Amino acid sequence: MASHNDFGKIAEDFAVEHLQRNGYKILARNYRFQRAEIDIISEIKNLIVIIEVKARSTDAFMLPQEAVTKTKIRSIVNAADHYLEEFNHVKEVRFDIISVLPDEKGKLVLEHIEDAFQAFDAN
Repeated sequence: MASHNDFGKIAEDFAVEHLQRNGYKILARNYRFQRAEIDIISEIKNLIVIIEVKARSTDAFMLPQEAVTKTKIRSIVNAADHYLEEFNHVKEVRFDIISVLPDEKGKLVLEHIEDAFQAFDAN
């Protein structure tokens, strides 16, 4: 596995720990539908939260969350629709992004962006 894949896995694990510490129940990780993947599907209160984790080793070129394009949003929304139908969830849905970057000392810094985009942003 390439080192960027290792870093992505570490960032996802870090994001899951953050979510659990903050009361989120993890329903699924790396949920796949067709060619799409949802990094984390969670629940808090009466809300299903679909989370895209974006990790970068540096923000020199762009912030991690800036890599979530319209195409990526469309893919996430389609996979989320399938997940909700497959598991018969009828709760409200929110789409979040968790950005992970190392600081100057190499310690991971997490930014949880709630309600980062809406399903209609996919159009």
